[in-house]
Amino acid sequence: MEKHRLIQVFDRQANRYAKNKEGPVLKQWRQQLIGEAFGEVLELAVGAGANFPYYPSGVKLTAVDFSESMLVRARQAAKEMDLDVSFICADIEEVNFPDHSFDTIVSTLSFCSYGNPLKVLEKLNRWCKPHGKILLMEHGISSNRAVAAVQKGLNPLLYRMIGCHHTRDMPGLVQKAGIRVDHRESHWFNMMHIILARPGSQAEDKLTGY
Repeated sequence: MEKHRLIQVFDRQANRYAKNKEGPVLKQWRQQLIGEAFGEVLELAVGAGANFPYYPSGVKLTAVDFSESMLVRARQAAKEMDLDVSFICADIEEVNFPDHSFDTIVSTLSFCSYGNPLKVLEKLNRWCKPHGKILLMEHGISSNRAVAAVQKGLNPLLYRMIGCHHTRDMPGLVQKAGIRVDHRESHWFNMMHIILARPGSQAEDKLTGY
């Protein structure tokens, strides 16, 4: 799907995202993950601001999304919660920040929509400070063959409808990007992954001068 059409798909969903009432399990996972954030924080594909209630006090947040309609809702949410947020309307696949710009990088349920998720993960590895955190809550292909077969069958339709791939191997992509995983939980037939990680060898080599 062309990028401008994908943006339109998410623009149409902005009201639904803003009104979405998640169940207690997803809320608990968000709270667990986002509670680890500190310092200068980058959040990818911020959407309507679903993570905002869970950020610790004192963080300074940079929130990126390619949908201006989503950012309208996110700005309102940030105002209501009195959060310190700088918003950027841009495609994270095209954005560039200096290396080691952020103490924490957050992504929740965003890697399903990127054309090149590995490239984005490699960017996170560079953008995160060497002693920082990379916090991910992402879904992907199940380890259960029957469930995975259904996901593969529905994937083309779901991508056209909601802009979301359901067949990505997120743990494998994280490993390929060189990101170091400190903790990982997998749920729902290993379709949902909560990952607490840190930048890998590239960032460490720059820090030590190798």
